[in-house]
Amino acid sequence: MAEEVISTKEISKIYQMGSETIRALQSISISIDKGEYVAFMGPSGSGKSTLMNIVGCLDTPTGGNYYLAGKDVSNLTENELAEIRNKEIGFVFQTFNLLPRSSSLENVALPLVYAGYRKAEREEKAMLALKNVGLGDRAGHKPNELSGGQRQRVAIARALVNNPSIILADEPTGNLDTKTSYEIMDLFEELYEKGNTIIMVTHEDDIAEYAHRIVRLRDGLVETDKINENVRQVKPA
Repeated sequence: MAEEVISTKEISKIYQMGSETIRALQSISISIDKGEYVAFMGPSGSGKSTLMNIVGCLDTPTGGNYYLAGKDVSNLTENELAEIRNKEIGFVFQTFNLLPRSSSLENVALPLVYAGYRKAEREEKAMLALKNVGLGDRAGHKPNELSGGQRQRVAIARALVNNPSIILADEPTGNLDTKTSYEIMDLFEELYEKGNTIIMVTHEDDIAEYAHRIVRLRDGLVETDKINENVRQVKPA
């Protein structure tokens, strides 16, 4: 039986901008099982980034409930949310978010510092994560000594190092050329095949086609939620 890792029950998010009320999300109810590969899609203002922020415990809903791995995280404090983020969620961002003066190994090991691992353990786990994304030979390189695709691989290794419940990728190919984008998506497919739960936010149709389920949002509502029957598996030369 499938194990539910994410469940939202009629969550809403309302922002007050002066006298204007913005309903970013309206009664969103979705569930995602362990091992699924899901893309959130939609135009600007659709609510996909707001939903990602709530799913990633970067924000809390105005109404409704959000359950992560069976725990209601809708009304936790900032410190409690930070602890869950570090244990349960691996983030991959469009801008990589790497520390410029730190090596690849140090960047990947960073979540393990917060998790309280000793230095030798951190380095061993970080090295394994780098090898898993094909960058074992770049452990000592700093971000400015790496290509864009290599930097994103370092960011993916960092997301994986804590063995999180879910990998959350926000426009992961937004700063990459087409060929490199497809290489990164091939890597996500490998991670999915190993049993990782992946949630990706993208506005690009060709990138969303790599996901096995596509949730489209519009005006803060789920417009469609469908299994992708034609998963893209382009592997450029």
